[in-house]
Amino acid sequence: MTSTIQRAELQAKILKIANKVRGSVDGWDFKQFVLGTLFYRFISENFTNYIEGGDDSIKYADLSDEIITPDIKDDAIINEIEG
Repeated sequence: MTSTIQRAELQAKILKIANKVRGSVDGWDFKQFVLGTLFYRFISENFTNYIEGGDDSIKYADLSDEIITPDIKDDAIINEIEG
């Protein structure tokens, strides 16, 4: 089976699942929800990677709110924008 055929079959399965999940919701509304969710995940993963800084001993999810101060969050945003 060629990769083109496999890709087409995968896309068809994904579309079938999406149609089943979204039910009576309009396709455009569903797309906006999914894209928003994917964007949120992208931002969350990048913020987590920034905080952990490649250090496997640091787990962002386990850090208390006292450690992640507003200054650290602001610094992460500034560094991401400046790139």
